[in-house]
Amino acid sequence: MKQIPKISEAEWEVMKLLWNKNPLTANKVVDALSRKKPWKPKTVKTLLNRLATKEAIGYDQVNREYHYYPLVREDECRKHETTSFIKRIYGGAVKPMIAAFIENEKLSAEDIEELKQILEKKRRA
Repeated sequence: MKQIPKISEAEWEVMKLLWNKNPLTANKVVDALSRKKPWKPKTVKTLLNRLATKEAIGYDQVNREYHYYPLVREDECRKHETTSFIKRIYGGAVKPMIAAFIENEKLSAEDIEELKQILEKKRRA
């Protein structure tokens, strides 16, 4: 299994774009992120370079442009990040994390029902 790189919060913004649509040129990534973040083009290009160094993204050079695409799947990165968070914050214990979430968040009746179904499915497995 491919090693999942540690992706910073800023790098996640770039990855979300590339997971949604790829390949994208550096200029298209800059344009898309400039609508959401006050980042300069150099900042975005630095993030692209970091992600390429981490092997989270790859690129093809077409003439003088680089076309970027993800090398890791979004679901793999989310799973890795979730596991890392639970280990770091809750010592690997899921129950206290879920309890804290349920106690601190507003949940609709629909949310509660969906959580019940998830737990029931897990119990049957």
